[in-house]
Amino acid sequence: MAGEETAKRERAPLRERLGGGLGLVLVALGGVFAALNLDEVRVNWALGTWRTPLIVVIAVSLGLGIAIGALAARRKSRRDA
Repeated sequence: MAGEETAKRERAPLRERLGGGLGLVLVALGGVFAALNLDEVRVNWALGTWRTPLIVVIAVSLGLGIAIGALAARRKSRRDA
């Protein structure tokens, strides 16, 4: 009986598991979308212009979005604790 209680406590809540699965699906969709966009684009920065395949722009944007979201979630969890 004690083993059952330990197994129940160690299991992640359904909401966390669904959130993780949804995150993986979104990353996969972003990867497929990026792979289908191979055209060269011009990116205008404050200091100049840069030509690169659109897949690079999408991948960098996706990575930055994930990083910012993870930092925000981490900051929120620290604040709530």
